Amino acid sequence: MDDLDGREALMMGTTGRVPTGRVRGLARAWAQGAAAGLVGVAAMTAGEKLEQALTGRPGSHVPARALLGLLGRPTGDAERPTGWNHAMHWGTGALVGGLRGVSAVTGIRGPVATTWHTVVRLAFDQTVENATGAGAPPTTWPRSEQVVDVLHKGVYATVTGLVADAWIAPDLRTLRGRTSH
Repeated sequence: MDDLDGREALMMGTTGRVPTGRVRGLARAWAQGAAAGLVGVAAMTAGEKLEQALTGRPGSHVPARALLGLLGRPTGDAERPTGWNHAMHWGTGALVGGLRGVSAVTGIRGPVATTWHTVVRLAFDQTVENATGAGAPPTTWPRSEQVVDVLHKGVYATVTGLVADAWIAPDLRTLRGRTSH
């Protein structure tokens, strides 16, 4: 611990463990980020409804099928379990939003954090959908579907990031580890 400055040593404590106050700050930021994620989902949903009205593209029920698959209740492609779709849509937004809240409190903010968050949201959705057999890899989709998915997840991440960065101060930012080793 000799290479830490006073503030950083206080943040880590003398044991090298994360202090209780830091854990509470991370938990609070996770909860605030989850709320920001719900705001992001609302914006994404509004954008999806507008886009669908303009393009005629039908809504997807893959999120519901993925959630039901996770719960051991796989469904067929013809089923349209709307309530489960909403549960997955909003639940994923809150869950991944929590991560964006932790990013904000630790000083990972702004457009770079939003770009990373967009990728995390896309990766989470696709991993769950493909792990449950509810979806197909995006590389097999028509390009127009790929563009629409990235656009909508970008709206989610942008709004979530703007709200998280506004609500959550970077109180747990540290300058420790400014190199990759």
